[in-house]
Amino acid sequence: MNYWWVNQNQTYVHEVGGGYLWSPKVNANGRQNRFYDSMTEAVPGDVVFSFCDTYIKAIGVVTGTCQSAPKPTEFGTTGEYWANEGWYLPVRFTEINRPLRPKDHMSSLAPTLPQKYSPLQANGNGNQGVYLAPVPAPMAAELSRLLNGQLEAVIQTSPLDVDPEADAAEKAIREDTAITLTEREQLVKARVGQGLYRSRVEMLEVGCRLTGVTDRRFLRASHIKPWSKSDSREKLDGNNGLLLAPHVDHLFDKGFISFSDDGALLTSKALPEQVQIAWSLNPATKTTRFSERQAMYLAYHRANVFLC
Repeated sequence: MNYWWVNQNQTYVHEVGGGYLWSPKVNANGRQNRFYDSMTEAVPGDVVFSFCDTYIKAIGVVTGTCQSAPKPTEFGTTGEYWANEGWYLPVRFTEINRPLRPKDHMSSLAPTLPQKYSPLQANGNGNQGVYLAPVPAPMAAELSRLLNGQLEAVIQTSPLDVDPEADAAEKAIREDTAITLTEREQLVKARVGQGLYRSRVEMLEVGCRLTGVTDRRFLRASHIKPWSKSDSREKLDGNNGLLLAPHVDHLFDKGFISFSDDGALLTSKALPEQVQIAWSLNPATKTTRFSERQAMYLAYHRANVFLC
């Protein structure tokens, strides 16, 4: 496991909320940039400390490999001088409950800073010009100590989803010049429940059907028929999605739970009773009936994903 530090003052909301990192490939003058090259070196399972407004606010786990991709449209005017084509790295971020201000702990952090390519200055201020920088082991260990268990909690609750089939499908989409860059971007964003796909799901679902949470900052747009198994239309179809709390999303994605057409919760025999109790999963739970179009996707989920 490698550790990385990303400075996200301009793009925190988009990247942490969207589950990715994006950078240009080179500087505006065409020269190599060590902090952009780092994007190609991160691998699934690596940990990313997200630094914004002088605080480490989130911790991410890299979930896929770096790909060439156009600049996200949600960046708007941010980085107007950046080239349109850059590096895209999927990362599952978790915002932590107790953000850490490194500047308050430089007596113990300063000795661990790397001599070259350090994301922080000795006074605790962020180094301007740094995007993604490697974090040496001593620095990572001290950050872990200061975060007081929050790093370990994120790693333990962020299972690494290795999906070679989905990776290959995403690569094929990115390289398909027969479709527009905009469509390619929306299809790829749909994989992580963002973009046009998420907006369409939100038009149909008011919140998580199991937890009742309606604050969409804490919900994921999850495909019913897996993204990798869906065609281009299905990838962006709002009927092929549910808004789910993160832990419910994990259970649904891995087939530990499903739903009947009338809204009844289905639990797999493979789901440990301890988990059901800890997460208050009542087999008698019944939510509202699904629409006819949603039911078509649920039939696929029950037949091909659900672990009976």
